[in-house]
Amino acid sequence: MIDLDAQLMAAHADGDKTALAVLYERAAAEAAHDNARAFYLTQAYVFALETNAPQAPALRALLVQMGRDTPA
Repeated sequence: MIDLDAQLMAAHADGDKTALAVLYERAAAEAAHDNARAFYLTQAYVFALETNAPQAPALRALLVQMGRDTPA
């Protein structure tokens, strides 16, 4: 199985924003530190917004919960 970093690189090379949203969300789940988790969640959220992915509101809610975004 291809590791997560390789999958992210391939998705970036292919311009596959749908895959990037999913892969960055997975990276956030695997992150060891809050700063890394917030970075990956932010990337997942941006790509989810760009593709109108259904997980976008949940990703934003996680960022709000972490104090990395403000409630609307």
